[in-house]
Amino acid sequence: MPLSGRGLTALLAAPLAAVLLVSCSSAEERPGSPTPTTAAAAPLADDGSRAEDAPAPEEGIPTPAPVQVRDAFAGLQATLGGSCASDCAYFLGRVHDELDRLDAAMKADPKGPGHFPEPIAWIEKLRTTLGGDRSFANLKKHETLLLGTRDRINTWMQSHPDDYR
Repeated sequence: MPLSGRGLTALLAAPLAAVLLVSCSSAEERPGSPTPTTAAAAPLADDGSRAEDAPAPEEGIPTPAPVQVRDAFAGLQATLGGSCASDCAYFLGRVHDELDRLDAAMKADPKGPGHFPEPIAWIEKLRTTLGGDRSFANLKKHETLLLGTRDRINTWMQSHPDDYR
């Protein structure tokens, strides 16, 4: 006997409803509370509490791993097509940030900071000139030095392809 449209829909919906019913009928879970499976598997501590219930040990905020030189250089190169034409504050701030990122990557590189003496020195000169002031007014005032530093580093890196490939 062929099923009608309504009967076929009911037949196909029944397994879905069963799956949803089973998933909804499990114990209420709260973030950080053990599920029945993990609670049984987790050993009890001497005081009767479970290890995952204990707060994490106090540690400093983890610092992200340094970016590789090639990735930092790619970020700096991405600024080459930009200009102050549309959003000058964003553009100059980005160039500044990319130079800082590249500086950190060069200093953390396994080859050592002595492998990148010129770019590190140019960034340090820029940093000294800016005096820690990364406001738009200060970046705009030193725009020529900022972009010149970026361009000098780009040229230097282009002549040292083993350092970023």
